[in-house]
Amino acid sequence: MFPNATDAATDLPGPGSDLNRLVAGFAAKGLTLHDLAVLSGAHPVGMAWCLSFRMRVYCDNDVSPVFASQMRQACPSSGGDTAVALLNSVTPAEFDNGYYRGLVAGAGLLHSDQELFNNGPLDTLVRLYSANGAAFASDFAASMVRLGNVSPLTGAVGEVKLNCRKVNS
Repeated sequence: MFPNATDAATDLPGPGSDLNRLVAGFAAKGLTLHDLAVLSGAHPVGMAWCLSFRMRVYCDNDVSPVFASQMRQACPSSGGDTAVALLNSVTPAEFDNGYYRGLVAGAGLLHSDQELFNNGPLDTLVRLYSANGAAFASDFAASMVRLGNVSPLTGAVGEVKLNCRKVNS
């Protein structure tokens, strides 16, 4: 879907995106608000640089004070841009609904993640997934199929990357 860094930078909403930008980015690919909520559940697989979450833990009003304090240990208010933190502090070694439980607790690491649970149209769905891992798993599978059908590269057009961080040589 994103063959190079330039396309990714223009097509993917950033970690500081608000809900409107997230919805627009998904809609531009033919994906729904529901897809946005459920596919974001894959975020917990990995880590984020301090540069990506500093504003969240120092400036956002909807962050858990305990969570913000913990993240400030890893991410100073200036410098340390490449320090990292887990995207899912609830169940970091599992692909489950811990991400949503974190959002309900105000512990979304990225501003864009917490936007899914911020007195908006996705709060009910986030609450459902936080309480029902089976509903998340089922909906995630269906949304992944839809995501896989977004501008698929086939035949001689495109490549399967050997390393997701760079174009094959």
